[in-house]
Amino acid sequence: MAIDDWFSASYGEARGKFLVAAKVAGATVQSFPHPLKGPDGGDLAMDMAYLGPQDAERVVVVSSATHGVEGFCGSGCQVGFLETNIHNELPDNMAIMYVHAHNPHGFAHERRVTEDNVDLNRNFVDFDAPLPANVAYDEVHAMLVPTDWDGPAREAADAAIENYIASNGMLAFQAAVVLGQHGHPDGIFYGGQAPTWSRRTIEALAAEHLMGRSHVALIDFHTGLGPRGYGELISVDVPGGPEHLRTVAWYGDEVRTPASGDSASSEVNGTIETGYHDLLVNTESTTIAIEYGTLPVDQVLAALRADNWLYLHGEVTSEMGVKIKREVRAAFYGEDSEWNAQIWERGLDILRKSIKGLAGS
Repeated sequence: MAIDDWFSASYGEARGKFLVAAKVAGATVQSFPHPLKGPDGGDLAMDMAYLGPQDAERVVVVSSATHGVEGFCGSGCQVGFLETNIHNELPDNMAIMYVHAHNPHGFAHERRVTEDNVDLNRNFVDFDAPLPANVAYDEVHAMLVPTDWDGPAREAADAAIENYIASNGMLAFQAAVVLGQHGHPDGIFYGGQAPTWSRRTIEALAAEHLMGRSHVALIDFHTGLGPRGYGELISVDVPGGPEHLRTVAWYGDEVRTPASGDSASSEVNGTIETGYHDLLVNTESTTIAIEYGTLPVDQVLAALRADNWLYLHGEVTSEMGVKIKREVRAAFYGEDSEWNAQIWERGLDILRKSIKGLAGS
């Protein structure tokens, strides 16, 4: 099968391909139904496919759609891994677990956020403690969420952003926006006020399938930042700490850390990688995100702002709504054969390095 055939045009198609490929591969499959439906009325779920010994000491986890619409990328690789039987390359006492669509609602609706406008990759914080503050975001929030998208409010908001960047710099603006915030439910990069359905389901899945292992490795697929088609390896661990040093040993010096300032991604709070580390307290865990570039960062941010405006003030089926949905999809899915091939080749290389590193841990 050609690489393009592993990628899909919709969540429903992606889920169908994943479940068929998992069945053919002989995987143990478990589905966690989402309480809501897709835009076409179809069922949504977080699906898991497990291959290898049930009591394997080491498990490599490959996950997709933490950011909903970004799932087109990760799903295509997951289907490819299953159809090419990568699990046959696993050494003894190692298993592989594919988690398809951490955020199925966002995937199906082609949004980055969950059903409650939460960025799942900002949701893994301790909600029993005071939530992280983001004073800089408070300052720019009104600029990011104008009441119109093609009128004077948008023009004023864009001018305010330009002035902010002129005074503070692009890096300061980007950091203020993407760090994550918990005070504006109508804003972007909103971390929520409680664990989302997706977070609770991930925690239940991990509790059932990953507890008691000696070592778990996580590869989480993302899109939207960096050069088009290139997959940057991002570690959120403390630079120089044992987890970070292990990722460097496995993947080489191309590993980037937002805390070091050498990544296309800024530092953020409440990531899924942090969540896995916190969940697997008695397990050595090694986590990495692959961030594949699509469009220039200003276009990606504009698409996020437009999507946020659309669900606050617009109509999805309107001419403007259709245009915005097309822009959002382009911001997070390359959707051409060259891009698909780059995603696949990079993903396969990183999975094989993860298996090798995990085997030697």
